[in-house]
Amino acid sequence: MARQRVLFVCIHNSARSQMAEALLNHLAGDRFIAESAGLEPGTLNPFAVAAMKDQGMDISGKETRSAFDLFKQGKMFQYVIAVCDEASERCPIFPSAIQRLSWSFPDPSALAGTYEEKLERTKQIRDQIADQIERWLADIDAPTSGTIDLNRRA
Repeated sequence: MARQRVLFVCIHNSARSQMAEALLNHLAGDRFIAESAGLEPGTLNPFAVAAMKDQGMDISGKETRSAFDLFKQGKMFQYVIAVCDEASERCPIFPSAIQRLSWSFPDPSALAGTYEEKLERTKQIRDQIADQIERWLADIDAPTSGTIDLNRRA
């Protein structure tokens, strides 16, 4: 069976969509090909990189990408999942998706506090994204190829 294509979108493709892409590829890479993009690609968020590294996933080499560029390339996705904070952002819409979903998560780039506080809150957002992906996989009855121990520390 061919793997289904999933696109995670947010505003800058710097944190939430990048983490969601890595998490889905880790959890169910045998069933899905996850990508991510943003409305206005920014710079990869260092807190997202650190939060994912804490789980053994290196996203430091990822580049932010434009959803419009993917559309111009004619890419098709079975699922397009917006991971923006619905209360405070305008999320990109990606045409040519079979199914569109919206999962609201806070933006790590908007966090205030010390380095440690921002990192801890980004890890919490990562965990929320992982939980949502696992619930979604269970809902569509897709077996996962692995699990993440979110209590493990590197």
